[in-house]
Amino acid sequence: MPFVLAVQPPAEPSTAGNVWFAIGRRGLLARRDTSEGRERWALPDEAAFRALGIPHEPGIFFGRFVDRDAFASSLADKVTLPEGWALLGLRDLVEAFDEETFAIAGHASHILDWATTSRFCGRCGARAERVPAEWCMRCPACSLMTYPRISPAVIVLIRRGDQALLARNARFPLPFYSTLAGFSNIGETLEETLRREVFEEVGVRVGSLRYFGSQPWPFPNSLMVGFTAEWESGEITVDHDEIADAVWASVDALPLVPPRISIARRMIDAWIGEVRSR
Repeated sequence: MPFVLAVQPPAEPSTAGNVWFAIGRRGLLARRDTSEGRERWALPDEAAFRALGIPHEPGIFFGRFVDRDAFASSLADKVTLPEGWALLGLRDLVEAFDEETFAIAGHASHILDWATTSRFCGRCGARAERVPAEWCMRCPACSLMTYPRISPAVIVLIRRGDQALLARNARFPLPFYSTLAGFSNIGETLEETLRREVFEEVGVRVGSLRYFGSQPWPFPNSLMVGFTAEWESGEITVDHDEIADAVWASVDALPLVPPRISIARRMIDAWIGEVRSR
């Protein structure tokens, strides 16, 4: 059974038990499992989670995963874990779990970000209350409704003939090269965001755009909207603030690129496939 997002828990808990997505500042709580003769990471059920005795916020039911009820919980900033347990950061999550589990961890992360940042009304400061039937916090004093925030961002693969423009972000922990990306400003269309970000980061202007696809990136609350674009003018001039380096890459001389779980990699792979099919 695939993951089914839900606001309210069912009348009867799942007979298969539950699974907990417990997340702290350093990552998702997981246990090293070698029961099947190979090392893998597993998520705890409620009994295993509570047995650890680590401080945490009350669990929030957010759906059903592999016939188990899924709960999200925020961990205290500093926790001590026994041997065999760890907090997996974003990079470790990509390597430890399949794409579906990674995406559900993203659901949990986004919900916990909303629950943490919406405890008090942003208009009058009163303590907000959960609306039972939807993802919403309501202020009992002034009735302000606060829903999970979704921050739109564009991500773009720029092409020039058989080449693609790939850049290394100055903040990336690994020195891989990826597509350009940036968040939308107030009052901008996605197309305007794309053209502005590209010019600001690498000094290039683009012409025609084509929608590629989208990917939620809820760490904590982004939605990546992907495009391909044709180079129009300008030479690469990196800003040295967000971008450390940028190159025109060919399919036969690629730098290190992002993992397959990301939309950036899917865009790069689609470009490679198209060029090689000619």
